[in-house]
Amino acid sequence: MPQQTTGSTNDSTTGPGTAAPRATAAGTAGPAAGVTASLLSLGVIAGPVYVVVSVVQALTREGFDLTRHAWSMLANGDLGWIQVTNLVVAGLATVACAAGLRRALTGGAGAAWIPRLVAVYGVSLIGAGIFRADPGMGFPPGTPEGPGPVSRHGTLHFAVGAVGFLCVIAACLVAGRGFAAEGRRGWGLYSRITGGLFLVTFLCIAAGGGATWSILTFVTGVVVVWAWISALSFHLHRRVSPGRA
Repeated sequence: MPQQTTGSTNDSTTGPGTAAPRATAAGTAGPAAGVTASLLSLGVIAGPVYVVVSVVQALTREGFDLTRHAWSMLANGDLGWIQVTNLVVAGLATVACAAGLRRALTGGAGAAWIPRLVAVYGVSLIGAGIFRADPGMGFPPGTPEGPGPVSRHGTLHFAVGAVGFLCVIAACLVAGRGFAAEGRRGWGLYSRITGGLFLVTFLCIAAGGGATWSILTFVTGVVVVWAWISALSFHLHRRVSPGRA
């Protein structure tokens, strides 16, 4: 996984057969390093902005109940455009972050696959904004109680979301393997726990049938995986920022 390197170009890659990507040397690429740092900074803020905007809406939108309604349902109603925009902006920022990861990581299979998987997650967020979740469970106000019928765009919302969730889970696990290969046990364990926890919470929301425990569990998983993306982006941002030794 990411590691600051010095010396020749060959020093920035891992040995044959390893899967541990490393960060490019900080401050050695001039303007290019600034571009990489800017892209990674979007990864740092994407999750916090998405979570804050979602929580503020959840606490202020009439009829929305955090224990009964998934955040994606905020895309419905007269103010639904706020959550649609939130999803699309978060997705675009995540795709930009993936570009930063691709520029910052060199060597090993992880250097190629982590950015790809994160990019697919970003695209899935954009898709989730375009294909809105169906209204139901009494939200927005005037909607009958119960899950309600599943529309075509609702089905696509779930489909693109599932693809994105599985990809970000895979990114966590690939990163965990890479960190472990470098002997960085803390980051390796953190990445693998994040991936495993988010997988469990995704299965909970898929099988929970709208139960309170499944919704709250999934919200926890969403916050945890966004925190991982922010932490990884910040970690790399510090190493590739121009002027850092």
